[in-house]
Amino acid sequence: MSTIQLRERITAADPVSLWGAPDMGVLSAGRGVPAAMPSDMFGTTWGLIAEIAEGSGAPVDYVALSYIVACASLIGGKRRVSPWGGWSEPCIVWAACVGDPSSNKSPAIDATTGPFRMIETDHAASHDERLRQWEATVERAKAEQAVWVESVKQATKDNAGTPSKPIDAVIPDEPVRRRLMVMDATPEAVGAILSGNPSGTLHLRDELAGWLLSFDRYSPGGREFWLEAYGGRAHVIDRKGSKGPLRIPFNGVSVLGGIQPEKLSECLLSGSDDGLVARFLWAWPRPNQFRRPRSVADIYKLESIYRRLDGLSWDVANDGSNAPVTLELDPKAVDLFEEWGRDNDKGMDDAGALYKGFLGKLKGLVLRLALTAELSRWASSGFGQEPRSISVATLGATIEFVESYAKPTALRVFGDAALPVVDRNAATLARYIIKHGLRVVNARDVHKKYGLPGLKDTGAVSEALAALEDADWLRNVGKRAGETAGRPKADYAVNPAVHGRGGA
Repeated sequence: MSTIQLRERITAADPVSLWGAPDMGVLSAGRGVPAAMPSDMFGTTWGLIAEIAEGSGAPVDYVALSYIVACASLIGGKRRVSPWGGWSEPCIVWAACVGDPSSNKSPAIDATTGPFRMIETDHAASHDERLRQWEATVERAKAEQAVWVESVKQATKDNAGTPSKPIDAVIPDEPVRRRLMVMDATPEAVGAILSGNPSGTLHLRDELAGWLLSFDRYSPGGREFWLEAYGGRAHVIDRKGSKGPLRIPFNGVSVLGGIQPEKLSECLLSGSDDGLVARFLWAWPRPNQFRRPRSVADIYKLESIYRRLDGLSWDVANDGSNAPVTLELDPKAVDLFEEWGRDNDKGMDDAGALYKGFLGKLKGLVLRLALTAELSRWASSGFGQEPRSISVATLGATIEFVESYAKPTALRVFGDAALPVVDRNAATLARYIIKHGLRVVNARDVHKKYGLPGLKDTGAVSEALAALEDADWLRNVGKRAGETAGRPKADYAVNPAVHGRGGA
């Protein structure tokens, strides 16, 4: 029976009135409606963010989240934020952009972090000069060492005391180039980079799923390293074949990348319950309709913001070493933070495990976001003295962002991850039916031609089709030509009501 004949049969023999009312909740599959991102936290930079998003063909959410993480990584260990004595947070933010491969996550992230490469080019030039100076120092140290070795030999002959090794005879470590971002690096490699980048760096991943899943499969101890990298504390790495351990004064790495919805369950539910995924901010907007951009973003303005943040200076500790500058909350901001913190904790009582972990990390994240917002606003202005505290206006805008966007988006992400595989696959197929206006679905076509995530084998396809039958979306109408014996064709009629053409 041809597809045309099948459709004629469906129209003639299966009138709409014979169908039950389809469960349209299948489409959402437990997902909440995407939240609209508020703009106040980003200040006057929001217009630039929107233009970058338009130019990359991506939702503004991806660019805005990438911008916040980029700014936080440049501030890094040079600044901290404290609501009151005994508690301070570093400027480290992790974020994930959720979307299908066609949602333009990568173009948005690339456009937002693109100026990093231009700034790194300048750092590379100055590094070349430092490298030449180091090479000269090494040769001088070798010469001094040779003289010292001879003096030790002579002292041995004379039965005299061993002369101390002069400081000029010590070969210094090779200088490490400033790295604004790293990609696909092992903990030891990142540690080596951090040892020469005391303000931290950005770990950029096009696809976060491989990184998240690598901890338990290929990188023993990797999870522990990254958990510490969120805290920005001092860290020591024991190196194989090295003269000594690698000491990192600020183990601080911001993280940014994309992830596909079908990978959420495996990434969020397979690891240990150590709070690693609870540290992420999430963006999961609806994809944009394709259209050519109406404006051109001023990327040089974005670069100037980044350069100003990268150029922030350190404070000096009593021993002469680098020390962070700590920004405190204004008195009214302290009151607001305390009140919000109590309300946030109330929501943890009935929360699921993943969301409860997210809520538990939010107080520290709000402080980090407020610090980033305060300093990025200053950098965007291009003038004026650097802020020395967090205003109540900035904190209020940050809390609004968290309440109206970060929380509902996290619920959407965690709810999708916890959804049974069958329900998630049924929703994927249902959305495909609506998108393409299908009236007939063939089981073989689903896993051979549709190319849908999670529906690549016959078992998964059969379960998804059965779920849609139960939901009154589909009805198996397959028969062989001439009513002969044999396996019936796996053709399913689509309930016309799912396309808005009436129903029971």
